[in-house]
Amino acid sequence: MKKIQILGTGCAKCQKLADAAKQAADNLGIDYELDKVTDINQIMTFGVMTTPALVINGKVVAVGKVPATTDIEKLLRG
Repeated sequence: MKKIQILGTGCAKCQKLADAAKQAADNLGIDYELDKVTDINQIMTFGVMTTPALVINGKVVAVGKVPATTDIEKLLRG
């Protein structure tokens, strides 16, 4: 199971990233858990200063942008 985390305070970009990550995981047909981390102190533990950020299995893979769904699929496969 992949653990996908969206780091952000709930802004429009954060929601867009959550939607894109869900779509990418669904497209791949993988088993995943999607978690939205909105607490600024928790976000800072990842070393992230710009949101939104995408974390897959504990590793920050994108910061400050919303990658295309196809790019997120590549990250999920890797």
